[in-house]
Amino acid sequence: MPKKRKDVRIISEHSRLSNAPFNRGIASNALSWMVYHDKLTELAISTIEWDGMPSEIDMAFVERCLFYRGAVVFYKDEILDQYVCLPFMTNNSPDIYNNPRERTAFAANGYQYQGLNGSNSVIIYNNLLKLPSTLDMEIFSKRLAEIDEIMKVNLKAQKTPVLIVCDESQRLSMKNLYMQYEGNEPFIFGDKAQLNPDSIKAIQTGAPFLLQNLWDVKTKTWNEALTYLGISNVASQKKERMLVDEVTRNQGGTIANRYSRLEARRNAANLINQMFGLDIDVRYRDDTNPSGESTTWEDSFDEQLESDSKSLTSDGKVVEDE
Repeated sequence: MPKKRKDVRIISEHSRLSNAPFNRGIASNALSWMVYHDKLTELAISTIEWDGMPSEIDMAFVERCLFYRGAVVFYKDEILDQYVCLPFMTNNSPDIYNNPRERTAFAANGYQYQGLNGSNSVIIYNNLLKLPSTLDMEIFSKRLAEIDEIMKVNLKAQKTPVLIVCDESQRLSMKNLYMQYEGNEPFIFGDKAQLNPDSIKAIQTGAPFLLQNLWDVKTKTWNEALTYLGISNVASQKKERMLVDEVTRNQGGTIANRYSRLEARRNAANLINQMFGLDIDVRYRDDTNPSGESTTWEDSFDEQLESDSKSLTSDGKVVEDE
């Protein structure tokens, strides 16, 4: 389940008390990673929509378990007389298809339900690889957090593009003056004896402004994560309107990334319906229909292509909107 964050809080508190730049950097990196991981996790567990699932089952919890563990088991608790969907432990060797033959469901409060097998329960997998998604999101989160830190350093370098060379006796004075500079003081006063231009020199670092390039890299990395999750995004940064085939190619990767997660859940839904007589359906949430009308993502995608095609002439040239 979600990682404990005690270490992050300790690092953050320590850096606040000690005011050590190195510790502040560690805390900043950890917090940036945590923010991106939480956001991507939230997106991952909210992209799938289940219809017909019994009301007693918390599907947000189920999707979190699939995200972090890769599999859950669906069954009916005969004692509670209700359907349950929980993580499980395997009790023996798998079958010829490497699926657990016997399973014991469990919950954080100590609840356990034994005696589950292929005749009275169905395993729901996160994807066709039967693996969790958290590792992939950790990789994207780390990349995004590192880009943020690089952007922060580059932005800082625009404000302090100089290195100060002074005598050791002037170190404390220079640090105090720098603190005023860092605090955006409109006027900085100093002792003329200490601020001797003959003993103080400034070295220009000439740090280049890279924020626009870094922002482009960050945007592409974020869009790559969205594509992995099957969420529509604008992968191309072209200013002019794109042709229909460009739109199709750009969305092709997004749609393809939906197949594994969606197919694994649909397979489980079909088995559950056959075993328990339910009518469960699963689909990707439509992220291109802000009106909230009930449509599938395939229909929305076709409608978008049809709309874009109206802006093209017969020879494929773009017609600007009036």
